[in-house]
Amino acid sequence: MIAGKSFLAVVPARGGSKGVPRKNVREVAGRPLLAYTLEAAQAVNGLDRIVVSSEDAEILELAAALGAEPLPRPVGLAQDTTPGVAVLLDALERCPGYDYVVLLQPTSPLRAAADIEGAIARCLEMGAPLCVTVTAADKSPWWMFTEGSDGRLRPLLPGPVPSRRQEAPEVLLLNGAVYVAEVAWLQRTGDLDYTSAVPYRMPAERSLDIDTKEDLRLLELRLARSGTDRTGGT
Repeated sequence: MIAGKSFLAVVPARGGSKGVPRKNVREVAGRPLLAYTLEAAQAVNGLDRIVVSSEDAEILELAAALGAEPLPRPVGLAQDTTPGVAVLLDALERCPGYDYVVLLQPTSPLRAAADIEGAIARCLEMGAPLCVTVTAADKSPWWMFTEGSDGRLRPLLPGPVPSRRQEAPEVLLLNGAVYVAEVAWLQRTGDLDYTSAVPYRMPAERSLDIDTKEDLRLLELRLARSGTDRTGGT
C-alpha cells in the first residue's frame, strides 16, 4: 500500500504485434523485453500486486518465470483494435478490491521504478483521478502545417504563428510509460480521459516507445551505452 491506498499494477502483453512480431518476448541485450518493465515494477515500494495480462501461453509462462502473476486474457481483448482501457477494466473485474490501478506497457522498457513512484505520488498529491507520464515534445505543433486545397500552407493550430520558439508554450507528449488511475473513477467513466489527468514529466532518454525494429536497435544501443538502472532515476 502507498499512503493507505492499495495499488494493482497491470502489464498488458499480447502475443500479436505487426510492427515487431512477438516483441514482448524478443530478447534485447540478453533479456526479453517484458523483463525490463517487470523489473522496474518489482522495485517499486508499495505495489500490492503485479499481473501480466495476455492471451498468449508463452508470455504468461514467461511472466510467471519473471516473478509476476499471469492473468489470462480473452482472445477477443487481444486484437489490434482493442483499446487499452478495455484491458484495464477486464483486469479490474477479475482482480477486484484495489483503490488504484497502474498501467505499465512493456513497450516502455527504459522507465525506472522512480518514474512509477513519481507518477503515483503526483496523482495522490494532486487528488487527481488520473496521472500520465509525459515528455517535452522535440517539435512544436506551432510550426506544423497542412496543405490547403489551393496548395498553400495552413497552420495546424489556430492563431498567429509565434515568431520565436521561446514565445511558444511548452508542448507535452504522452510517452505511454505510466498511467495511474483511481479505480472507482475509471470503472464509472470507462475511459482514460486525459482532460482529467495531471502530468508527470519524464526525460526523453527514458521515454523510448518500442514500435519498430529500429526502436529495438536504439534500445540496445542505449542499454549498452548507459547500463541503465531500472530502479532509480539515473
